[in-house]
Amino acid sequence: MSAPLALLGGAPTVDNTRHVRWPILDQRDKDAVMAVLDRGILSGPNAPEVRALEREFAAWVGVEHALATNSGTAALHIALAAAGVGPGDEVVTSAYSFVATAQAILHQQAIPVFVDIEPVTCGLDPARLEAAITPRTKAILPVHIHGMPCEWDAIHAIAQRHGIPVIEDACQAHGARYKGRRCGSLGVSAAFSTQSSKNLSCGEGGIFVTHDAAMLDRANRVRMFGEDVKGMSDGGFNLQRPLDASRAYDSATVGWMYRTNEMSAALARSQLTRLDEANARARRHAARLSAALSKLPGVTPPVEPADREGVVHKYRVRLDARALGITAAPTRVRDAMRAALRAEGLEVVYWQTQPVPGQKLFREKTGYGHGAPWDRAAEVSYDLAQYPETVALLDSSLLLFSQSCPIHPQTDDLVDGYAAAFEKVWTRLDEVLAATA
Repeated sequence: MSAPLALLGGAPTVDNTRHVRWPILDQRDKDAVMAVLDRGILSGPNAPEVRALEREFAAWVGVEHALATNSGTAALHIALAAAGVGPGDEVVTSAYSFVATAQAILHQQAIPVFVDIEPVTCGLDPARLEAAITPRTKAILPVHIHGMPCEWDAIHAIAQRHGIPVIEDACQAHGARYKGRRCGSLGVSAAFSTQSSKNLSCGEGGIFVTHDAAMLDRANRVRMFGEDVKGMSDGGFNLQRPLDASRAYDSATVGWMYRTNEMSAALARSQLTRLDEANARARRHAARLSAALSKLPGVTPPVEPADREGVVHKYRVRLDARALGITAAPTRVRDAMRAALRAEGLEVVYWQTQPVPGQKLFREKTGYGHGAPWDRAAEVSYDLAQYPETVALLDSSLLLFSQSCPIHPQTDDLVDGYAAAFEKVWTRLDEVLAATA
């Protein structure tokens, strides 16, 4: 006889205290940060750790240029600004992402136009993209969601046909590959996040990358008060006078203060030396767990197409109870499974429960007040009926593991425990639904 469900008083399958919390900080990281404090240089666009991070990350991605920022949102914003996006323009992006993707568009007083996802990799659906393009479309911003590259070739071909630049939201995709090329090297530019939950973590931060020197200069102006910083070279930086760099103090355009600091840059550099190892471990764990879950009727683990290599920033599982002969509503199944799996000791989260255009900001179009920026152009609808695949995904799926305890730092036996707990709960879904009614 199988063990009782933890939800009904049985022993949990997994000891939740055995999870490894992310990020993992070892002596190398501590030494890197202490070296900054010993040096006494804490900030500056040409400070040594910042510039070294930019050079090393650009080489790692396979691009010419990088700019370190204080967040992934800032990196997205300066990428859009560098591409010439401005007030009243439209930017097409995915209905499934973190809200920062759309917020960055609003920061330029431009208008987000959302496109539904394709259900395999959950990226922007190329089949729906062309219908979203108008004469006002200034850029396309697809998302490599959960570290899985989107349908790049199809999206890029449509963009080229219309003469529209494509900017990659690679905030979750450090090291992911599409047909052998790393995400971030595919479009005119890209943005990464180095916030604590990301595979590359430094606390709070981001990195903008591009092949184009002119785009780099435009992005750098936006990053730093709108100043023309092209002439601020390493040669003008005095280690003994770090706060006295040569600059004109002449803002040519509206800009922000999006620079990062030396301690964050040093930590990111240290973590970068182990990122390939962490990504490989995440892929091994995901393959191990997916092999087990795919044997369960109605359970669909993340899919990786043959031409792609994801980095499993998040591990989303889709549930279809009809395969078990159960006709409960998808959200009812989702919520009951979450409760039962958490009782078994698993880290299980929703992350998002609605498409980005379903958030209050877009439902009410509050923006900057007085209807801005939506008052600058034709009516844009955010009716959720336009995003059936996104709605279906979020109604019928869960993330296994969490941002504090993601899949990549865990042990093999803990991953096996997830597989065992999931099978235990899913095969007794009728009991789970009754217990959570």
